[in-house]
Amino acid sequence: MKRVVVLAMAMTGCFYPAERGKLLEAKVDRLTAENESLQTQLKEQQTKLVEKIDAKIAEVQTALEGLDKAARRTDADIGVQLQKTMEDLAQLRGQTETYLHKLGVVETELKRIDEESAKKLTELQGKEAVKQAEAQKKADELERPKGSKEFLALADQKSKDDLGVARQLYTEFLKKWPKDDLTGEAHFGLGETFFREDKCREALGEYGQVIQKFSKTRSAPDAYLRSSDCFKKLKMNDESRLALEEVVKQFPKSDAAKKAKDRLDALKKKPVAGKKGASK
Repeated sequence: MKRVVVLAMAMTGCFYPAERGKLLEAKVDRLTAENESLQTQLKEQQTKLVEKIDAKIAEVQTALEGLDKAARRTDADIGVQLQKTMEDLAQLRGQTETYLHKLGVVETELKRIDEESAKKLTELQGKEAVKQAEAQKKADELERPKGSKEFLALADQKSKDDLGVARQLYTEFLKKWPKDDLTGEAHFGLGETFFREDKCREALGEYGQVIQKFSKTRSAPDAYLRSSDCFKKLKMNDESRLALEEVVKQFPKSDAAKKAKDRLDALKKKPVAGKKGASK
């Protein structure tokens, strides 16, 4: 058995049948043809690839040239912009220096005005203090009535020719008789001394006392009327009108109410700003 196997192996190693050789030759020819076809395809692909690479290189080169030009243009634009910015900055610096100079001048002027105002205020306060001291001295020289009615009459009489002395007397009355039946009249009289000196804020304080705490006093209607005058001087027109309306409402039969009605009628007839020449 072993001899058969060995003999078969030996025969295989040294013997090719004719048909097998023809098949082998055909296979070799086919492989050769395929190889030549592949080489041809490879060359065609290489050519196309080279063409593509050349085209891409040309495209990149064109792009690089465009970027270079753009860069040069950008540099030029940046230079122009930088120059303009520097010029604007120089102009702004000049304006700033001018403003700072003007600001310094204004601050100096404001300081001067503040100093002068403070000086004038001090002088006015000093003068007012002197006036009050003189008024107090004159008032002290007067003989004081013992009754509130007589005391108020003295203050009213002095208010005709010496407001400073009258003010001292009214103030003294209010300290002595804060709840007297005539206290409201004293507040009104004190308010009148301020009103006649155009001290409307101080006057309003006294008229307000009459209106709020002594509404039954004889001078209450006039306190409303005077309040209207004060508000008008202070450019508080709405408040001035409301005070007139309140006189008419609270004291419809008083002389003050009649005056208030006349003033209100005049206000109604007064042309409204911005409506002059309007069509009727």
